Amino acid sequence: MNAILIPLAIGPWQIALIVVIVLLLFGGRKIPELMRGLGSGIKEFKEASKEEDADKIEDKK
Repeated sequence: MNAILIPLAIGPWQIALIVVIVLLLFGGRKIPELMRGLGSGIKEFKEASKEEDADKIEDKK
């Protein structure tokens, strides 16, 4: 079982490599725009999941 999970472990060097690759691909100017888009997407997802939970509670009543 552990042999399956070992390739999925991400250490600090892998994270640093991913950050460098993202910087090279998108450049420093695009990253804030990408993060804003990611943040708004997560916010919308949370709001939609809260609405879904509220609908389920109302249906049970």
